[in-house]
This record gives sequence, C-alpha cells and structure tokens, in this order.
Amino acid sequence: MFSIRTAFILPALLALLVVHVESSFSGGGGGSYNYDISKMSDLRKLYNSKVYEADRMRRPLEGMTFQVGILSHSGVRVTLADGSQWLVHKGDGFGISTQTVVVAARHMSQDWKKVETKNFRGSKTVSDFVKAGGTDYSLIFDNCHDAAGRMWE
Repeated sequence: MFSIRTAFILPALLALLVVHVESSFSGGGGGSYNYDISKMSDLRKLYNSKVYEADRMRRPLEGMTFQVGILSHSGVRVTLADGSQWLVHKGDGFGISTQTVVVAARHMSQDWKKVETKNFRGSKTVSDFVKAGGTDYSLIFDNCHDAAGRMWE
C-alpha cells in the first residue's frame, strides 16, 4: 500500500539513482541516462540499505592525468552488508532532479584512488549519503568535494 510520503519519495528516489555512466565517470554532463537498477522495489531496497564501510575516493578531472587539491573529482564508495559497492557522488548534470547520484562501483575507472576508509557499522543508509550530498551543484559553493565532506561526517 502506498502512502503519500511514498508517492513523493519514489519518483525522487528514481531520479537520485539515475545514472549517466559516461558523464559520471568521464566528467561530462547531460545527455541520455542509463540505469543500474530500474525496478522500484530494488531502488527502495538500495536506498534503505545500511552502509557498513565507506571509502572516500578521488580521481583526476576529465582530460587531466594528475590531481591537485580541488582540481579533481571526489565521491564516497559505500559497501553494503551483501558486499556490493556503490559510488555516491555529485557533479553538474549527473542526475535529473538532483546532482547527487548513486552508481554501481563496477563503473569506476582505475583513475579513482582511495583517500581514506571509515567503518560506519550500519549506522547510516545509502539515503543518508545521498541526502548529505545535496540536490544542487555549484562549482564554487556546493561541489563534489563539499558533498563528499558532508557524506563523511
């Protein structure tokens, strides 16, 4: 049975988990979107899944072979109880109704490097990380580094 809350959350949830794999991992934005998960029940399950471990990740920006401070892209790779890993990250044009998206970690290039690891022991859910990332993107005021920092708290 659907509640009013569910009726509002499910479309937003679907938008949060929409992935444009090419842009998310190569730096571009906009265009067509691909989905790692398309069944609403599976999306809900992922969104409510407990995070047991998280890795703060960083990679060079599109077209660069090095990373220096903010001249990089960052996100948080979460590990769930079943061992599956998902990257929660934010970028301009990454999502439809929000710029913080969740993508299967299998799409991550080898350019992503682990910065630090934290054991959350199931105290947070994937939705907590997405909410911390925020909906809007701003290069100066709310970028991927800001979002990853809030997710880490």
